[in-house]
Amino acid sequence: MKIAQVAPLYEPVPPLLYGGTERVVSHLVEELTQRGHAVTLFASGVSETAARLISPVERALRLGDEPRDAIAAHMVELSHVFERASEFDMIHCHVDYLAFPFARLVSTPTVHTMHGRLDLPHVAPLLRHFHDVPLISISEAQRRPVADLSLDWVGTVYHGVPLKQYPVGHGDGGYLAFLGRLSPEKRPDLAIAVAKRLGLRLRIAAKVDDVDREYFEHEIEPLLNHPLIEYLGEIGNDAKADFLGDALALIFPVDWPEPFGLAMIEALACGTPVISRSCGSIPEVIAPGRTGVIGDTLDELVEAARHVDRIDRMACRQEVECRFSVQSMADGYEAIYGKLATRAEVR
Repeated sequence: MKIAQVAPLYEPVPPLLYGGTERVVSHLVEELTQRGHAVTLFASGVSETAARLISPVERALRLGDEPRDAIAAHMVELSHVFERASEFDMIHCHVDYLAFPFARLVSTPTVHTMHGRLDLPHVAPLLRHFHDVPLISISEAQRRPVADLSLDWVGTVYHGVPLKQYPVGHGDGGYLAFLGRLSPEKRPDLAIAVAKRLGLRLRIAAKVDDVDREYFEHEIEPLLNHPLIEYLGEIGNDAKADFLGDALALIFPVDWPEPFGLAMIEALACGTPVISRSCGSIPEVIAPGRTGVIGDTLDELVEAARHVDRIDRMACRQEVECRFSVQSMADGYEAIYGKLATRAEVR
């Protein structure tokens, strides 16, 4: 099958540092290419892939020296994609709603994976208008805020990771790990509070977006001056497996309707259990007592964390092998491509 994969332009594919969506796209593209599909990846320059690469911008937007208008850059990218629509059997977009109008103008089957939250005020009116656009969710929980709308959901596909990149660790570092973004919805303050209450080291590997800079400087930076807390900044993929594998647990105390949470399955792949809250997709991803512990308040998280060392690290790994491998993810997407191809033939 000739497939176009359309990635966001904020990070390279795969990302050099942080970048959840671009990392998922990379995993998917490489697996589809290995399976014999003719994949064309539309992504920022300096991306690395076995697929054919078309780059509408020379550098990822977050890595550029000067500010770029993200919408303008993505409009150019989408024009490149849909002007060549007849070259493809399937177009798979990962750029949120930006591709919706373009998809209506071509006969090539086009599907959109929604990678973000769907509870924001602008989302429901937009999806109501584009009710006929085929959508893929990354968890069942992601759909809940728009469950009252009649939308063309064609499937849910959980993220997957290539197991070779995430060897099982021993957790003998004795610390809690925080991985991701330092933003209000990720609740790094709660992770710090849990670590202090437990008397455990917390190592924070995370980025600060410009939109979160004030929050970081006023709310989080003052909390970092503590002997138990170590802020590493962003780390690359080459350091991530050791960081997660050496941790006693990943602490993921989110306070928003988390659509999936890629860091959780990266940790589980390394045999590292997850301490989290019951927000969004977390109950779909984490099996309490088997692959992690869940609490909501600070006291509940502290109490849950006291028992995290009882979790079998190989059980965490096996959960990823069964449910969250890159092969499972590709299987899910291939099934949806087949469904949409058949639907197009009928029409």
